[in-house]
Amino acid sequence: METELGLPAPIALALARIRTNDPMPIAVAVREQRLIWLSGREELARTFPAAALTLPYHFAVAVSPICAGAAVWGAVLLLWPSGLVWQLTRHQFDVINEACTEMGDLLREGAELGRAIKPGQRPRILDPYPVRKADPRADLVALDCLNRLPEGYCALDVEGRVTLLTAPAADLLASSAYELLGERPWQALPWLADPACEDRYRAAVVSRQVTHFTARHPDGRLLTFRLYPGLSGITLRITSEGAREQAHEKAGGGTRGETGEQAREEVDGEAREEVDGEARGEAREDGYPAPATPVPEDPPARAMALHEMLHLATALARAVTAQEVIDLVADHVMPVHNVQALSILAMKGGRMRVHASRGYSRQALEQFDGRLPSARHPMYARDPAFFSNWEELRQSHPGAIRYDNLSAWAFLPLVTSGRPIGTCVLAYDRPHRFSTDERATLTALAGLIAQAFERARLYDAKQSLAQCLQSSLLPRTLPQVPGLDLAARYLPATPGMDIGGDFYDLIRLDDTKAAAVIGDVQGHDVTAAALMGQVRTAIRAHATAGASPGEVLTHTNRLLAELAPDRFTSCVYISLDLRTRAGRMASAGHLPPLLGRPGAATQVIDTSPGLLLGIDPDAEYATSDLALPPGSVLTLYTDGLVEVPGLDLGEAIARLAGRFAPAPGQNLHELADSLIEPAALEQRSDDIAVLLLRGCRG
Repeated sequence: METELGLPAPIALALARIRTNDPMPIAVAVREQRLIWLSGREELARTFPAAALTLPYHFAVAVSPICAGAAVWGAVLLLWPSGLVWQLTRHQFDVINEACTEMGDLLREGAELGRAIKPGQRPRILDPYPVRKADPRADLVALDCLNRLPEGYCALDVEGRVTLLTAPAADLLASSAYELLGERPWQALPWLADPACEDRYRAAVVSRQVTHFTARHPDGRLLTFRLYPGLSGITLRITSEGAREQAHEKAGGGTRGETGEQAREEVDGEAREEVDGEARGEAREDGYPAPATPVPEDPPARAMALHEMLHLATALARAVTAQEVIDLVADHVMPVHNVQALSILAMKGGRMRVHASRGYSRQALEQFDGRLPSARHPMYARDPAFFSNWEELRQSHPGAIRYDNLSAWAFLPLVTSGRPIGTCVLAYDRPHRFSTDERATLTALAGLIAQAFERARLYDAKQSLAQCLQSSLLPRTLPQVPGLDLAARYLPATPGMDIGGDFYDLIRLDDTKAAAVIGDVQGHDVTAAALMGQVRTAIRAHATAGASPGEVLTHTNRLLAELAPDRFTSCVYISLDLRTRAGRMASAGHLPPLLGRPGAATQVIDTSPGLLLGIDPDAEYATSDLALPPGSVLTLYTDGLVEVPGLDLGEAIARLAGRFAPAPGQNLHELADSLIEPAALEQRSDDIAVLLLRGCRG
């Protein structure tokens, strides 16, 4: 996020970083390059449940990508109060599109001139209204008018800070303007420190709907707070049983036993503070309030932290690798908690190893990875450790080394089933005071990370073993056959998917003959990979024994029916005679090969396919003839190359044939890359295997 206007900073920071593959409206708008409109919370929850957890309020949203030609430079997200807009008008639609197009052109021009926008660590928060010069007299008149009313009134800005407080409101809260101006009520008054109070405020800001809540004062009074939203903030109306009697006592005898004159002086003094909204009653020589001392940014509020934790838990449920875990945690945690760097450490061979990281320099990682920690290092602790500055860390651990000039740290042990599996380290670029609420939030966060990280470690181990098995069963290199050009490609499924049973092979039969085979074993697991190796071995054995294509598949089918009666395999086998430019083939339910010739339409070869291997041990497979004209390219492939959800398989094959146009003498490796490139850019649930062959004998 580069710039934000009108939302509380904690909510904006929760959306400061969004992964382009996240199930979020803005990510989908960027991926699909289209405007997305959601009319309300119900539609948002139906379509994007993770986003509904992050912002559990009523609003409508439009998201439009910022494009310049085919390039996407960003996106714009617009929120409307719920019920105000049910559908974008044509004029609104055109205005959004025109604005995004203009921004896209500006961003492209800036990049070409070397002035591209580079988002910072935090988004710029803009004020909905320009700053105006205060008019003390007008503000005093308005405040005096409100002071005559029996109920109390308070003004909050978009961030929830008090900018104006009437005397009746101060009386009801048993506080004063001096104590509350510039503060958030639920932080300044302990008895209002209930997440529900803050949540009602955020609901009013985001949805622009009137909300309310009740709270019991320590003296036993039950106060009702009604929130009226506007662009610049919230008007808070405070009422209580007996408020009229209190107002009458105040009008007749001052406030809290004071005289009328004393009450007037107090009101006037508070009004001078309220004019600026941040000053503490200190006046300059010109009579205007002095600027307030900047207040350090607060840690994320509890209500927002709860929603962010739910969102993170939902996102972590999808993570399947250690790096995905760290990326998701970094995207959700670093902007909200102002974290500069984050890493997951684990012990291996008695030394610290960095499993994944974000924000650290390469030099720091190289120096840290593999170090032998001291016996008192926080990595060995079972409880979280927080260090607000370098001095605290150095005093607690004299042997500690400071990396990247960072200044505060949180060491969060990752424990699952009572067993420590590592440590998550959050590092800050400046001293940081960890509040009680923030420590509790980060400790809970460690539990989420631990579960996701352990699951990712187990998945990584399983995936590594399976991929090693699969790669060992595929041919490392294909044999060189005189007079035959060939190229092969194997593309694993999208990360996060299990391995498949796709395979290919080229078998040299003699100096002028070869056999090509491609297939796909049912399933995406280690069993599929192992069975794939057995299929390749069986086919190679029968092929080198001189069997015809139909006989090769018939014998292999009988073997599979015995080895794995619950697994089926598609396969196409083609024997090639390079001297006569002829081939013979048989198919067991596999996709038809393509035959492309320069200057002619690509042909989809009819294979008369038989049953999949492994279904019926008595099945037989027919052999058919195939002509290979000079310069033609024969293409064998698996279904991962063509299958698209919702698209008929026959139509998908026709589309592949339509874009398969080999040029005379074209390099087959380049041609293979051009075939799989579109699929490589998409989320795929299946592997892709491609084998291209071209006879080059005269």
